[in-house]
Amino acid sequence: MSFDARDHAFMARALRLAERGAWTTRPNPMVGCVIARDGEVLGEGWHVQAGGPHAEVHALQAAGHAVRGATAYVSLEPCAHHGRTPPCTDALVAAGIARVVVATGDPFVHVDGAGIATLRAAGLKVETGLMEAEARALNRGFFSRVGRGRPWVRVKLAMSLDGRTALADGRSQWITSEAARQDVARFRARAGALLTGIETVLADDPRLTVRLGAAGSSVQQRFLPPLRVVLDSSARLPPFCELMGDRSAPLLWLTRGDASVPAGLPPHVEHATVPASGERGVDLPAVLHLLAARGINEVQVEAGATLSGTLLRAGLVDELLVYMAPVLLGAGARPLFDGLDVATMADRIGLRLLDSRRIGDDLRLRFAVPD
Repeated sequence: MSFDARDHAFMARALRLAERGAWTTRPNPMVGCVIARDGEVLGEGWHVQAGGPHAEVHALQAAGHAVRGATAYVSLEPCAHHGRTPPCTDALVAAGIARVVVATGDPFVHVDGAGIATLRAAGLKVETGLMEAEARALNRGFFSRVGRGRPWVRVKLAMSLDGRTALADGRSQWITSEAARQDVARFRARAGALLTGIETVLADDPRLTVRLGAAGSSVQQRFLPPLRVVLDSSARLPPFCELMGDRSAPLLWLTRGDASVPAGLPPHVEHATVPASGERGVDLPAVLHLLAARGINEVQVEAGATLSGTLLRAGLVDELLVYMAPVLLGAGARPLFDGLDVATMADRIGLRLLDSRRIGDDLRLRFAVPD
């Protein structure tokens, strides 16, 4: 299909609007909509939170009654089913929209082509594929959960210039700057779950909460706290650790079925069992499938070299979020990953740089991990 410069500009705007819901829409995808005619924006909107009106409805309400014959630019296929809200296709048809440009289809079983088919059956002109790659990248977690049955997995790492994550004795606070830690908080805020291992809990006693500071206070009042997940095969989680004591976000404590878990857990703590793997581990694919079943689109892993390395070796990492500080920790310090066992150049793990940005005194690097 042929799209002109206006089409590209309006869809780019729809994608920027969609991203405003990054911290509030889960488990739903982020969606933006722009309604325009003759180069003029009549109304726009985005999906603000799950259970609320969808992007198309917000845009139609903003436009008022002047939309007949207009074009709607939507970053994801409009829904055609009754869920917690009525079908967006019905609203577009009733408003008299003449043309709908859709960036990408919705793989959710109740939509998956039905939205486009409904609009076409009603006589609307529907064109698809404009900025599709950008739209899919925006909702990579949603597409991963629906298409692969597991969330998108992002491993966050803070390292020195010589590739070390902690001193030999495990101390790591703080390698990076306060600016970098605030940047991490924004990535935490968009994750459905923050995953760590028991060794990290025992060493660092993290809270794994989102602390956005003054700049994010307006969003912090309404964003959904990510689920905190601890992999603890033999139930060693200390009863007085920060994760147990901080009730500002839910905690999922995952152990093997043969582990002994105390009764009377705090209300914000849920215990569940996952299959064993090896003598001391848990089945990591089963963990990710469990999280997907709970509607988790994106998982951010904040763990040590052992768990990070195990996930990478298992092919379960999609993205690396690396903060590199201008410091040197020396050869005795701890590496990024354990157990990779790269013996030859042919065995090396290739990465694709997605973007790089200076954050305070540090450098943020995002890498895609090829399948």
